Amino acid sequence: MVLFAQRVRSIEPSPTVHIGDLIAEMKARGEKVLSLAIGEPDFPTPAHIVDAAKKALDADFTKYTPAPGIRELREAVAEKSQKENRIPAKPENVLVAPTKHTLFMTCMALLDRGDEAIIPDPGWVSYAPMVTLASARPVPIQAADDERFVPSADAVAEAITPHTRLLLLNSPSNPAGSVYSRAETKALADLAADHDLIVVSDEIYEKILYEGEHVSPASLDGMFDRTVTVNGFSKTYSMTGWRLGWLVAPAPLFKEISKVQEHTITCATAFAQKAGVAALRGPTAPLQAMVKEFRARRDVVLKELAKIDVLSTFRPNGAFYVFPRTDVKIDSATLCERILKEASVAVTPGSAFGAAGEGHIRISYAASRETILEGLQRIAEVVARL
Repeated sequence: MVLFAQRVRSIEPSPTVHIGDLIAEMKARGEKVLSLAIGEPDFPTPAHIVDAAKKALDADFTKYTPAPGIRELREAVAEKSQKENRIPAKPENVLVAPTKHTLFMTCMALLDRGDEAIIPDPGWVSYAPMVTLASARPVPIQAADDERFVPSADAVAEAITPHTRLLLLNSPSNPAGSVYSRAETKALADLAADHDLIVVSDEIYEKILYEGEHVSPASLDGMFDRTVTVNGFSKTYSMTGWRLGWLVAPAPLFKEISKVQEHTITCATAFAQKAGVAALRGPTAPLQAMVKEFRARRDVVLKELAKIDVLSTFRPNGAFYVFPRTDVKIDSATLCERILKEASVAVTPGSAFGAAGEGHIRISYAASRETILEGLQRIAEVVARL
C-alpha cells in the first residue's frame, strides 16, 4: 500500500488549475465553452520578446545559467525595481525563477513546523497550500466587500501570535482586483516591523492598474531588510507559458532562498531569460495597449453586472477580475457548476479563494469583449431562474 506524505494529503488540488483542465477537456470534445475563469491574458506575447527568445535559441543559448539568473536579467530587474518601485535593489538581490516557484521557495526557506503565516482571505488559491507544504500554518485574515477585500491592520494585529513569521500581501489582488492604498500598505508594514515579521509582497499584477498607485512595501522606510518582493512576466507581458519571474530580497534572505532554488530547479530556462531582458528593456506600447483594453473590458463587465439584480460588486482598480457577491440561495461552487452546465460559461467559485470568498464568484475579463458580453448574458439567464 502506498503511503503519502501528510504535507501532500493535507492540501487539495488547485481549483483554478482544475477548472482550466476541465475547460480544455470540454473543448477537446467539441463543446463550446466561454471561459471567464482563467487568469491568463488573451493577448499574444509581444513580438520583440519572442524574437529575443528565437535569437537566443539560434545562438544555442540552451545550457545551464547561474542559479540566480543571468547577470543581464538581474541587472534589468534591479534597475526596474529602483526606478519604478523605489526598492533599493542591486543585481545581487535578484533571484530569477518562475513567479509561483519564488513564493514556494520563500515559504520553504523561511517557515518551520509550528510557524504561522498570515495570508489574505479571499486570496490566491495557492497561498495556503504553499504555507502548509512548508509544514507551517496559514492564518487567513478575512476582509469583506465594504473593505474592498483589503486586510485591515487591526485584523492582522489581532491575528499575530508569538508563532507568526510571515505576512503575505497581494496588491493589486487576486481575486478581487483590490489595490492597497499607501496608508493601508504603510499600516501593515509598520505592524510587520513592530512584530519582527517578514513581509512577502506578491506584485504580479503591478502594471495592470487603472486607478490609484502601486506601493511596494520594500520601498517604505526600513522595510527592504524584511521584505521579499515577488513579481514576474506572466501577466504584464502575456508570458504565462514562459514560466519566468523573479524575487528581490535582502542578502540574508536571498542567501537562504537561493539554496532552495539550487536544489530544486537549479535555474530558470536559459533562452526565456533573454526574453525577459527584452521585456524589461523593450518598448512599452504593447503593455499600454493591453492595459487600455483591460480597462475598457472592466467597464463593460461593470455595466453588464449592474443589470443583474442578484450580482453586485465594487469597482476594482487593478488586475483583470471582478468578484461579485451572489444573492442566491446556493453555495458558490454549486452556482458555478450550474452556470457551466446550463450556460457553458466557466467562472470560478469564490470559495476557492477562502472562507470569505463564499457567496461570490470570480469573473475574469481576460477574454474578448464579445465573449464577455455573451458570457454575462448567459449568466444572467441562469441566475434569473434561481
